[in-house]
Amino acid sequence: MSCPFKIPESVLVVIHTVTLDVLLIKRADFPCFWQSVTGSIDISDEPLLLAVGREVFEETGIVVNTAQMPDTLLDWRHSVEYEIYPQWRHRYAPDVRRNTEHWFSFCVPEDINITLSPFEHVSYAWLPYRDAAARCFSQSNRDAILQLPGRLTTR
Repeated sequence: MSCPFKIPESVLVVIHTVTLDVLLIKRADFPCFWQSVTGSIDISDEPLLLAVGREVFEETGIVVNTAQMPDTLLDWRHSVEYEIYPQWRHRYAPDVRRNTEHWFSFCVPEDINITLSPFEHVSYAWLPYRDAAARCFSQSNRDAILQLPGRLTTR
């Protein structure tokens, strides 16, 4: 039997082009909330890379295939812990207040097709990374996007 609550561990994937345009998606349930791809792991032992591939595909329609696109997915080996926003706490067990988020980036071609999940997101935009960071609602998402250039040069 599966747990009815979300696991407080998630991935954040900054999808970008080589010119550092960043993909942001606009949530359906909170119209002013722009974000990168994010999502919780489904089971407690789900590998983070599996969660990344699943979430990127569910939210954008992009298939993460590192065999065909080597060196495009980067595990930053960095995580942050933050307080779960009150509007989403009902999705977690009653005593859960914090989430651990693991950061990744994924470089894609500029002409890649985006197919949004209409129940989750209503729009998307490609923005220069500083503009994308400024549009994000989440502080951790802003921080990740602003760190993108430095993360790519230290590979």
